Amino acid sequence: MNDSGAPTRLDMLRFLERVQLGDLDRTRRWIVAEERRETERQRGAQARPPEPDWLIEMGLGGRDPVYVHVGGCHMAGKRSRGVDRDQALRGLTEGVPACTHCRPDTELGMLD
Repeated sequence: MNDSGAPTRLDMLRFLERVQLGDLDRTRRWIVAEERRETERQRGAQARPPEPDWLIEMGLGGRDPVYVHVGGCHMAGKRSRGVDRDQALRGLTEGVPACTHCRPDTELGMLD
């Protein structure tokens, strides 16, 4: 401070430096936290079981199948479960409708 009690230019620059160091520390903490989250996301993706090739979507109550889907179909509901190729074929031949979006009947060679 100068003789009049007003901050000098040097005082203001040192204040600015403290503010910027605080901002830099906060930014570095954000980076560390984001790197931790990204590492956890990658671990989760690696630990996730592979997506099934075929899905059977069950109706309410899980009683009757309502659709056959190709694995990964965006229209498959939460009541879908992974099945093998033979189960998907059997479902289609027994009258379970094929999803009109992913067309498992075409993928399985039942239709061209």
